[in-house]
Amino acid sequence: MKSLPFFCRGQVVHGFGRGSKQLGIPTANFPEQVVDNLPADVSTGIYYGWASVGSGDVHKMVVSIGWNPYYKNVKKSMETHIIHTFKEDFYGEILNVAIVGYLRPEKNFDSLESLISAIQGDIEEAKKQLDLPEHLKLKDDNFFQVSKGKIMNGH
Repeated sequence: MKSLPFFCRGQVVHGFGRGSKQLGIPTANFPEQVVDNLPADVSTGIYYGWASVGSGDVHKMVVSIGWNPYYKNVKKSMETHIIHTFKEDFYGEILNVAIVGYLRPEKNFDSLESLISAIQGDIEEAKKQLDLPEHLKLKDDNFFQVSKGKIMNGH
């Protein structure tokens, strides 16, 4: 994806209800408006980067962009797993995301266990990649200092 890093923000909406319940990996979901406005060169797949909720701290994250073949979605989604434990849900808050790297393409899995294992591997790889100086510096990008409330794609 030529447009990396890519910055976007939007209000957290209810997703499919699978992240926490079935996978044990909670995700924050963007509304269709944000997903529909992704650059044309964004391939479906798993990415890593930085995220914050509202004006909160910036944390490492992984994000899945696509149709989630295991679940056979008919709508493209963008589901962000922030690598941090939050005390409560944050539906309705503004999620700020900086996508800085690509991990792998989307693919189908033959079992829920293999899907969970792949996601856990993605999280570990994201943590390593985000410790690299060229990615670490984006944690402090001005994008995360912007006042909340404005929904935007790009920078």
